[in-house]
Amino acid sequence: MSKYLMAVDAGTGSVRAVLFDLDGNQIECAQHEWEHAEDPRYPGSMDFNWEYNRSLTVECIRKAIENSKIDPSDIAAVSTTCMREGIVLYDKEGKEIWACANVDARSDDEVVQLVRDFPGLEKELYLESGQSYALDALPRLLWVKNKLPELYERIDKIGMFNDWLIYMMTGKLAVEPSNGSTTGLMDLKTRAFDPSIAEKCGLRSDIFPDVKEPGTVIGTVTPAFSKESGLAEGTPVVVGGGDAQLGCIGVGVVNSNQAAIFGGSFWQYEYNTDEAKTDDKCRVRVNCHAVKDIWQYEALAFKPGLVMRWYRDGFCQLEKAESEKTGRDVYDLMNEKAQDIPAGCYGMMCTFSDVMNFINWKHASPTFTNFELDPGKFSRYTFYRAILENTALITKGHVDLVREATGNMPSEVIFAGGASKSDLWSQILADVLGIPVKVPKVKEATALGAAIIAGYGVGIYSDISEAAEKLVKIDKTFTPSAENHKVYLKMYEAWRRFYKENLKIADAGLTKHMWAAPGL
Repeated sequence: MSKYLMAVDAGTGSVRAVLFDLDGNQIECAQHEWEHAEDPRYPGSMDFNWEYNRSLTVECIRKAIENSKIDPSDIAAVSTTCMREGIVLYDKEGKEIWACANVDARSDDEVVQLVRDFPGLEKELYLESGQSYALDALPRLLWVKNKLPELYERIDKIGMFNDWLIYMMTGKLAVEPSNGSTTGLMDLKTRAFDPSIAEKCGLRSDIFPDVKEPGTVIGTVTPAFSKESGLAEGTPVVVGGGDAQLGCIGVGVVNSNQAAIFGGSFWQYEYNTDEAKTDDKCRVRVNCHAVKDIWQYEALAFKPGLVMRWYRDGFCQLEKAESEKTGRDVYDLMNEKAQDIPAGCYGMMCTFSDVMNFINWKHASPTFTNFELDPGKFSRYTFYRAILENTALITKGHVDLVREATGNMPSEVIFAGGASKSDLWSQILADVLGIPVKVPKVKEATALGAAIIAGYGVGIYSDISEAAEKLVKIDKTFTPSAENHKVYLKMYEAWRRFYKENLKIADAGLTKHMWAAPGL
């Protein structure tokens, strides 16, 4: 009798193979870090080494099986997930010929070319696909056409990394819509490739593989891959999805009007809807969910986790020293002090990421402002708390954006990822949003989502929603403080006005943008 499910996750910084039992308990995880090197000829490039990374993937799968000491035949099914936006190009023999990772930024010239040659096209395509040139595959494909024309002519198919994982296991290549929709080459409503999108951008329209919905059994582990990896020959392989979408399944956000926030290096706000509509003002991204007939509005906050790491390493040397002595986490030590700072940080604000504006996406120079030369009030703990509050204010902006686009907002939100380990950050988020914030017990939400999809595909779970409800357990619930919520509502309006002015200063060239989308 089958006892386990395996998820294989090709993340930005590492690849992992994770084993779960049928109750959603993690049994084993084997992981290898990987890097995506820049080609020195092409600034901003982020190449994906498919040969070396394949060997790391195989080793992770083998280690997970060996370390768990299970019988490989007890694995009921395997599914896959990955960083989104990364693409792989194949030739007619099915061999990989070019690949780039998710934040590859080599195509600035191509964004300028698209905007210049096809005025108004980006908005037209966004309204159909939910994507903009900031993240989608169109500029990258145009880059290959312009810079590597001989390779461009050899392209037979395009795929994503989760599909690439399945292809190596089964020899079957298909794209699923949750990740495929991030290419900007799909029609949101039909959840299928629209060749006319490529044609409008002067690109080939004959390179699209079949589309399979998540949860579909696409094939089985081949004899050759079984020998390599230790998986049993004939193990069913189930179509998975993008990391954010499967992360939502892994925290139980599977139905319309549910929402999740994933707090890591970047923060993602994901809101589920049963309508494939986009935002008339093109401010927020829209993707297919890995659950059929559900779509997701997605708003991204740039670099909150990286800002926290910068502040920790630059200003928290005393806490780092104490952490080395006691074994306590640096952030826990900072949180203890920062929780005594009143909501609103005595009026101090900071600017890092702006509220998302997908079609004109840029961020002002990082700034702390409105503090006084009073060390009793404005210590490093106040500045630290200001960063926590700033990220929550950005998230409120994203909730408001989606509410404006859909007419709806969630009654509560699930908060997961590394930032959710902070009770203080979780409480600030609840206070700013004015709705309960729930933190699940699961620490590997994306992998658990892939395991649920795998089990659903082979009939272990009859329904994705029911499986998520059964397997996902809430650890803590943070209820908003009405008093603090009033403080933050007032602060939010001031922060938005200040950010607008700070962005003007960066646009004028007096300060440096923290980040701007290619071509802006």
